[in-house]
Amino acid sequence: MAYEIGEIKKSQQIFYYLLKNHEMSEKNEPALYNAYITDEHVQALVKSQGEEAECSIAWFGGVIYLIPDEDNNFLGFSKNQLKKELCKSGARDKDFYLSQFIILTILVEFYDGKGSVANSRAQMKVGLLQNIIADRLREGAAQMDEEEQDCAGIAFSDMYDAFQALKSSDKGFNGRTSRTTKEGLMSNVLHFLENQGLIIFVEADEMIKTTAKLDNLMNWDLLNQANIDRVRRIVERNHESVKQGKEEDKA
Repeated sequence: MAYEIGEIKKSQQIFYYLLKNHEMSEKNEPALYNAYITDEHVQALVKSQGEEAECSIAWFGGVIYLIPDEDNNFLGFSKNQLKKELCKSGARDKDFYLSQFIILTILVEFYDGKGSVANSRAQMKVGLLQNIIADRLREGAAQMDEEEQDCAGIAFSDMYDAFQALKSSDKGFNGRTSRTTKEGLMSNVLHFLENQGLIIFVEADEMIKTTAKLDNLMNWDLLNQANIDRVRRIVERNHESVKQGKEEDKA
């Protein structure tokens, strides 16, 4: 199919905007937004550019999103980059997996995946979240032996040991708390999610809330039935990473 020069130029403008901002709404960029949703040629060109850049372009909740593929370390984060962002200096794999478990627990607590809207709560105290994480790690380590944990792809015992090894802080969940404390790790993970536009972390009240961006991603993308196979592939890949990490720790 032959495209007109105007359509190609418009698609390039849209894709470049998404590269810089990761999302586009009618409020912020009405002309480009309307060009994407009303012109199938422009939309096809933008999606094609996304495929070449190893990402997908999704439109839901009145927002156009650029979503990097799982292995896209250029537009997304590599494991080492995430470990540096989320964990203390010199962190091992089990510390990294603990930070990922914190994020997964937040998603589980805020979204139950039932009904037409997945949101199950509007806000949550960070102290309550920390207690839930400790309880689930303890229960997982107690109920599953290492072989069962390997099969499940969730190293509860390693993550529980890493969590228990962290000290407790009397400074609460503020930006000055060391990452070597439970509160510091929690705070650092929450600030990372806030910087990605996924949550609102109110330090003064020690409260977290989700953003419209995360609500949209969970309701329209991550919890969509069509993505079950995609989630399964991620879990299987994480399972292999856990096994490899445990072997490296032993070495």
